[in-house]
Amino acid sequence: MADADPATLPEAANEVPAPESAPEQAEPAPAKPRRWGRIALMAAVPLAMLIAGGIYWLSLQGQVSTDNAYVQQDRVAVSAEVGGQIVEVAVEDGQRVAAGALLFRIDPEPYRVQIAQANAAIAQAQANVTALSNSSDLSGASVSAAREDIAFAEANFARKDELYNRGFLTKTEHDAAEHAVQQAREELRIALAQQAEARAKLARGAAVPGKNPQVAAGEAQRAAAELNLRRTEIRAPVAGVVSQADRLQIGQQVMQGLPVVTIVREASSYVEANFKETELEDMRIGQPAEIRVDAYPDVVLRGHVASIGAGTGSEFSVLPAQNATGNWVKVTQRVPVRIRIDSNSPRQLIAGLSTEVTVFTDGRER
Repeated sequence: MADADPATLPEAANEVPAPESAPEQAEPAPAKPRRWGRIALMAAVPLAMLIAGGIYWLSLQGQVSTDNAYVQQDRVAVSAEVGGQIVEVAVEDGQRVAAGALLFRIDPEPYRVQIAQANAAIAQAQANVTALSNSSDLSGASVSAAREDIAFAEANFARKDELYNRGFLTKTEHDAAEHAVQQAREELRIALAQQAEARAKLARGAAVPGKNPQVAAGEAQRAAAELNLRRTEIRAPVAGVVSQADRLQIGQQVMQGLPVVTIVREASSYVEANFKETELEDMRIGQPAEIRVDAYPDVVLRGHVASIGAGTGSEFSVLPAQNATGNWVKVTQRVPVRIRIDSNSPRQLIAGLSTEVTVFTDGRER
């Protein structure tokens, strides 16, 4: 260091090392491409929504749907054709019965008594026929006796008339003999009338040829009593499920013609869908339909349009709307459409279940 040139030291001291250059900063991305990406994204969302809406709208073409639809089943209200007291109940509520199965029985004793009365009436009529057949009026004995009386009276009058003409008989005796002749003739007329009456009682009319009317009337009375006796056993007219059987109680008095139990026919299930009147333009009978039951979400049934109602629901209501009052407000009406179920349901269909029905008006099932 001592050997160093002192003249150069100040210059070396005054020299400041040059600072290192800072690293170069990255250039920012151009703003123009980023702005176009945002615009594309903002346009893509509504475009996708528009496309999805269009696809959904196109999928709804050629079909109409309603959730105002319910499962219906034919129901037969069973009533007794004769009145009486229930003595036996053979079914329970919800029980399946075959056609002809016994439901309940009414006390048969009153109708057995009617049969006995009818038999007695027939026997009385037969006895009357026998008595009339053997009566003197019908046999002609009374007529023969009356004719003999006439012959005797006429002969007696002839003798007395001759004596009267000769002056050997009074007028009183003559008139008495003449009166006896007239009386005998009247007796003959009475006998002939009684004979005709007896024949009329034994006559057989054209309505019941070969039978006496009294006997025929008794037999008809007996047949009616036997029919009523058979009607004391009330049987199922169709196969199905018994409903409202709790109204059948032993000892209860049943009125003739009053429904007491109902049978629901399971095989007769159909859907009654109430479509808006604006949805019926393209609907036709026979078009396929899809049925979804609310109670069974996994069940989808196939069917077809069986019939379209002849009137709206309001027209067949108990009190139809009267639109001539001046307070009229237009309301979209609904028309009942019957949908016949074509496929077999894996679950039991119950009358009144809510459903959703879609009718494919273009004729093609989805």
